[in-house]
Amino acid sequence: MTFAERLKEIRRQAGMSQEQLAEKIGVSRQAVTKWETAGGIPDIENMMTLSALFDISVDELLGNQKTEKKPADYLYESVTEYDIDEQKRFDMKFGGARQLVLAGYDGEKIRIRLASDTLSSIQSDFKVRIDDIRKRIDVDVNRRNGMTEAAAKEALFVFVQIPSPYIRKIELEVKAETVVIRALECDNIELDIKAENVRLEEVCGTVEINCNLDMNVVCDSLNGEIAINQVAAASKIRIPDGTVFAAAAKGIGTCIYYERDGQRAEPFDAPEADHLIELNGIKSELIICTGQTEKIQ
Repeated sequence: MTFAERLKEIRRQAGMSQEQLAEKIGVSRQAVTKWETAGGIPDIENMMTLSALFDISVDELLGNQKTEKKPADYLYESVTEYDIDEQKRFDMKFGGARQLVLAGYDGEKIRIRLASDTLSSIQSDFKVRIDDIRKRIDVDVNRRNGMTEAAAKEALFVFVQIPSPYIRKIELEVKAETVVIRALECDNIELDIKAENVRLEEVCGTVEINCNLDMNVVCDSLNGEIAINQVAAASKIRIPDGTVFAAAAKGIGTCIYYERDGQRAEPFDAPEADHLIELNGIKSELIICTGQTEKIQ
């Protein structure tokens, strides 16, 4: 199935018209028509926005797989749980993975689910270690039996749930194609990652992203501060149209640019706003994007 066919199918399954879809993602109806008639495909920001809207992977949108699976849908799975009884700092190191999804939930356990369709010995090849050290929970995923990081980055999917009432601070390390942070309210979330795609969904607080790859960051809202720390990288961050925010570039040779409707624009930040997007580092640039990314006459 082609991208055009897949987009039309999932739009109809969601009960949306082309106009409704265009309005939700901030593009023109003509752009949606063009995509659904194989006249072109969205850029990466719109592709990530469509992925988040329909809760499916970019691979599925492109027709590369049938569905975006939940943990229980995979052929092979390993689940580790641990009870939490007070506020903790969570320090988590996952190594390589295809995708990592970290979400808050209303519960009392930290849950780590490792899933794959091809790694049949997942339960023996990966060891999840959880250490409870006073006010801190350490989580480490270690590879065993000759399992390589390359294989993990190709076929391992990691799903982490943290009990929302017990989160004080989160530190997370991972090397993945996509990192999704969802439904979290936390004073500080620090992501030490190597990932080209980052999605922030219903996240409130300060998010620090340390990554020297060129990233595409998609936010469904801005509730707090996003600090992007990079060296010699060029990244984009997409925020909803109408978001009121301040922006700051710090470090050596850092620059922030703006795009509206897919075109370079004058700065549209509000210096006195409560919410902040900040770029830190050396010789890096960040493009803040909003509005439509394509106009069809």
